[in-house]
Amino acid sequence: MKSFNKEIRIGNRLIGIGHPSYIIAEIGANFDNDIDKAKQLIDAAKEAGADCAKFQSFLADKIVSGKGFASMTLKGVHGTWGRGVEEVFKDAEFPREWHQELSDYCKHIGIDFSSSPYDFEAVDLCVKVGVPFIKIGSGDITWHEMLTYLAKTGKPLFLATGDATLAEIDEAVRIIQNAGCNDLVLMQCITNYPSLVESANINVLKTYQTAFDILTGYSDHSPGNVVVLGSIALGACVIEKHFTLNKKDKGPDHNHSMDVQEFSQMVKNIRLLESALGSTQKFVVEEERETVIVQRRSLYAKRDIKAGETIHSEDIDVLRPALGIPPQFKPVIVGKKAAKDIQKGLPVFWEDIL
Repeated sequence: MKSFNKEIRIGNRLIGIGHPSYIIAEIGANFDNDIDKAKQLIDAAKEAGADCAKFQSFLADKIVSGKGFASMTLKGVHGTWGRGVEEVFKDAEFPREWHQELSDYCKHIGIDFSSSPYDFEAVDLCVKVGVPFIKIGSGDITWHEMLTYLAKTGKPLFLATGDATLAEIDEAVRIIQNAGCNDLVLMQCITNYPSLVESANINVLKTYQTAFDILTGYSDHSPGNVVVLGSIALGACVIEKHFTLNKKDKGPDHNHSMDVQEFSQMVKNIRLLESALGSTQKFVVEEERETVIVQRRSLYAKRDIKAGETIHSEDIDVLRPALGIPPQFKPVIVGKKAAKDIQKGLPVFWEDIL
């Protein structure tokens, strides 16, 4: 079976090891049914350093069963809304007639536009408006018919893996690959809003990388940027964070989203960390050119040594800076004769030794 690609083109960007991470501002439903606010969020995401402003394309009656949810006693975030789940989803719908306009707006200001589709018609619409990738939400990882449909679009796919077992992930990955998609990023996720930092399990990225030989990312719902930065350090090449203009706005996602200042600081920290990661090669960097001398030691004369005298171990000090013979060669010069006078306190050089 063909392996997954280790370098994927997303719009005008390449993602993968050695490339800057691709950062998604997940706007979701935070536009509050206002297209002008959606544009303000896109502007703010661009200003904060995001590579993509992403929405969610669903219709309430195609994603939730009102009667199904009404039969449940909900203890998680869905139970905190104070009204029916179907009603909340209805209010959060991303109007389909807005997709092209907002896609064009993103192109105009220079940021990628994408949306997660939650039904087949939404997939077709995302392809029509030219999204550079499609993010698959964790909840659809066992909807194999949809995974196959998405894989056949020819778009790169980002698959979130919240509340999934490794067996379920393996099955989803194989279905996507068998359907012809080799541009896949596997994203760790904890599906709670917000999720606990202690639950992040960032190390599972290493499992994904080893088990599937695939690019990885993190779709993060935890507070702050600790999880994101840890993911970058472990090789994540895609990061997704919910994004809002005001965490106090009413709506299901605002309170666990990053505001503009937080998101901007996260991006700065990501870029700083990427520069700090460097490469797998060990070498002396430019700023160490002096310290490699001033912090290392070399051999120094502990007394005045006359030309022709035999050099004994007690005649030699090992001191900073490293101007003379390196200390590992002390056994080599002990027992040799001095070629010239060596003054006490000065470094010993090879030309000083017969």
